[in-house]
Amino acid sequence: MTETNGSAFLSIDGLRKSYGGLEALRGVDLELQRGEFLCLFGPNGAGKSTLLKIIATLLRPSSGRVKVLDYDLDENPQEYRARLGMVSHQSFVYQDLTLLENLEFYAALYGVKDPRQRALALLEQVNLADRYDMPAGHLSRGMQQRLTIARALVNDPALLLLDEPYTGLDEHAAKVLRDQLQLLHDRKRTIIMVTHNLRRGMESATRLGILARGELVYLQEKSAVDHASFEELYFQHLEAV
Repeated sequence: MTETNGSAFLSIDGLRKSYGGLEALRGVDLELQRGEFLCLFGPNGAGKSTLLKIIATLLRPSSGRVKVLDYDLDENPQEYRARLGMVSHQSFVYQDLTLLENLEFYAALYGVKDPRQRALALLEQVNLADRYDMPAGHLSRGMQQRLTIARALVNDPALLLLDEPYTGLDEHAAKVLRDQLQLLHDRKRTIIMVTHNLRRGMESATRLGILARGELVYLQEKSAVDHASFEELYFQHLEAV
């Protein structure tokens, strides 16, 4: 991916998605610069997962356009996917394979030069190196999520998508995940996370958005947000739609 000075890293224009008579997305517009960490909040059914799936090329929009730098997702999906990482409700790891075998497998799929070295480095990065020879199915929910993040980072993605990553995690596992996300975020990697967990989402993001009934009703830099009153603001926006 090559970047043009002044251009947005991600540009979404008039994005709509309908399922029969139901509009899941109703004209979403969004721009992100490289290195931003956007957290989109919203209740179940707000369209959060639909938006991520479209950005990940897992769904086609009914109308509208998504561009990541020079890549129009309709025209260059394969090249774009090679620089994309996604963490969703499904881990996409093989439960019978060890942690190392899982990551080696995905590294080989992406054509990584030394799959074993990449796998070992990622296990170290997510603090699972001491369990490298354990079958993935033996991990706790929190460790499974960390392995899933390692799997999503195999190709060193420029864009990382996180769909409700805190679901099912206890407080300790959620804190470990938060620390991992903060380490992963740098000015070279752009992250979009969707969640309904206000506290956890605000801990990591640099921008905050609210998606309600398929519309992006709020978008602001986190530094300009009053954390103490954000929950009230969130519910005000939901009621206003």
